[in-house]
Parts: sequence; C-alpha cells; structure tokens
Amino acid sequence: MTTRYKLTIAYDGTKFHGFQKQKDLRTVEGVLEKAITKIAATGEEIKVFASGRTDAGVHALGQVVHFDYPRELDPESMLRAINTLMPLDVLVKKSEIVDSDFHARFNVKKKTYMYRVDLGHYTDPFKRFYTGHYPYPIDVEKIKIALQDVVGEHDFTSFAAAGGVIDYKVRTIYSATVEYNKENNELVFEFTGNGFLYNMVRILVATLLEIGNGRRDVHDFLRLYEVKDRQQARGTAQASGLYLKQVFY
Repeated sequence: MTTRYKLTIAYDGTKFHGFQKQKDLRTVEGVLEKAITKIAATGEEIKVFASGRTDAGVHALGQVVHFDYPRELDPESMLRAINTLMPLDVLVKKSEIVDSDFHARFNVKKKTYMYRVDLGHYTDPFKRFYTGHYPYPIDVEKIKIALQDVVGEHDFTSFAAAGGVIDYKVRTIYSATVEYNKENNELVFEFTGNGFLYNMVRILVATLLEIGNGRRDVHDFLRLYEVKDRQQARGTAQASGLYLKQVFY
C-alpha cells in the first residue's frame, strides 16, 4: 500500500530548463524524482505530479507536487530526507500526507503569480536573473486603471503564446495588482486566477508596461479581448521576473 505525499517547494529557475522533465536537460521534476526514487530504494522510479509547469528561468515560491511512496514515513522525516538530496536551488518548504484522491494539478482552485520589474536605466547584474527589466518612463496610475480591466472572466486568446495546447482560453482573474517598491525601484505585479494560459502572465505584464509607458490606450485590454489576436498583444516579459507564488486547493 502506498502513501501519498504533498510537497510545497521553492526553486530558483535560473539554471533549470523548466519544471517538466526533458531528456538530457536539468529540470525541477527530474531532480525531485531522482531524489525521491533514491530514498524509496525499491528500484522503481517514483513519478511526481505538479500543480502545473513553469518555463525555463521561471521561479517558484510555492509550487505544489504530489507523489505516491511505497511506505509511510512521517512528513517531517520525508522533508528532511528530500532536502538532504536537493541542490542549493531547490527547497522543500512543507511535506504533508494527503488522501489518495488528492491531485496536485486537478484539485487546484486558484493560483497566484508574482512578477517583478526592475525600472533601473541599466541592467542590474544582481537582479538580472530575478526580475524583468523595463528602463522606460512608467505611469503607475495608468497601469492600476488598466488592471481593473484584467479582473473578471475574459477570453484571453490574445494573451496565450502559440506553444499552448489548450483550446478553451476563457479564464477568471480574481485579483490583479501592482505596487511600486521605491527601495528597489521595482514594480511588483500579482495575479490570482482560476487558471493561466501558456505565457499568459508574461504577456499581460508586457501589455501593462506598454500602457504605463503611453504606447497603448489605458483600456486597450477591452479591445484585445475582442480581437482574439496574439499578434496584437505583441510582447512577452522576460521569464526571469516570474514567480509561481502560491497554489490554492
């Protein structure tokens, strides 16, 4: 009889080729599965299931995964055992035993993503892997007005990258905020929704930055929802500024 574990993990995505396992490439899923399989010591690979994928260079503060383990180990011992085998850019923050019908992906109710934008004129060498960069004038009040048009249920076809495989592109955004961090000279965006399309948050941020810079009308989101044309949204913010902050069940 197996025991199902739920892990909450954080990782620095800089040196990973995304979350999903890929042949001959370093991925978060690959690192986790290798460690858990080694701990189990049964000779059979243990498969990890995540709340969703993150791309190369994208970070996580609260990614959630589950896996089935061949015996029962108390959660704290499991946490210690896995963290002992983790590289320095991955940390298991929490370990729990859950019911066998829990699924890290299919039971998700909502997610929160954070995006950090450095507004410095030049690229800061100590931020380049952890923020996007936008060295142009920004009107934060315009962005806050535009964010009101992001909240609610919308067809986000214009904000989905071509590589996505999901046809139904209607999603509900429960909250969308931006704050200016004066000390770090950064904009910090947060989006909470019932689901997000491929590259959706990065495209939303790129569009919002253009609105803040005066390159787009403050209510251009309303037009972009109607045209359903990815080409008209244009830009995609850098992967380095994106963080999967929290997953809700």
